[in-house]
Amino acid sequence: MVVRELTGGIYFGQPRGFGTNDKGEEIGFNTEIYSVSEIDRIARVAFEVARKRGGKLCSVDKANVLEASMLWRKRVTAIASEFPDVELSHMYVDNASMQLVRNPKQFDTIVTNNSYGDILSDEASMITGSIGMLPSASVGESGPGLFEPIHGSAPDIAGQDKANPRATILSAAMLLKYGLGTENAAKRIETAVTETLDNGFRTGDIYSPGTVTWSCSSIWLQTL
Repeated sequence: MVVRELTGGIYFGQPRGFGTNDKGEEIGFNTEIYSVSEIDRIARVAFEVARKRGGKLCSVDKANVLEASMLWRKRVTAIASEFPDVELSHMYVDNASMQLVRNPKQFDTIVTNNSYGDILSDEASMITGSIGMLPSASVGESGPGLFEPIHGSAPDIAGQDKANPRATILSAAMLLKYGLGTENAAKRIETAVTETLDNGFRTGDIYSPGTVTWSCSSIWLQTL
């Protein structure tokens, strides 16, 4: 699970824009900025998620060179005292991107900033074989949040009945588990998805020899 901060960081930091340096060259600039409240908020969410999963949380930053990441690591470490049952580790983002490919099973829950999470979540999706396999959620401090597949609308295959529906199905499971707190119902959906995979039912994006290619609608019916 990748827990990504969505409202701060370099995507929204000010100042940003274009200008000219002292050599008369055009420059583009952005600002990476995080406040204590922003970091504390996402850290608590991540610790709660990790508590419901395997009890391990890896915070990913670049604290060896970036002040925003230094504050990130400081605050995540401080919040860890509120969750003594969760094991916290830290990793630099360049190493984390390598370790996700090298040994993804070492991770249970990852928490990171907006830009790093943007990249690492897409990388993690391909470990499953397809971006069509991963659910996602945008959650605030109140309410169940917005739960949806990590991918876009795939207009290139619209109407062809061959999209992988599992990210959508698993988004419903994530809503039940993390948004509504009904873990038993979520587990039933997750188990159904696992069973269809174990039985060799595949859409084209995750087909492999020895399995059967099924349409999107057929996968839905098999899962139900």
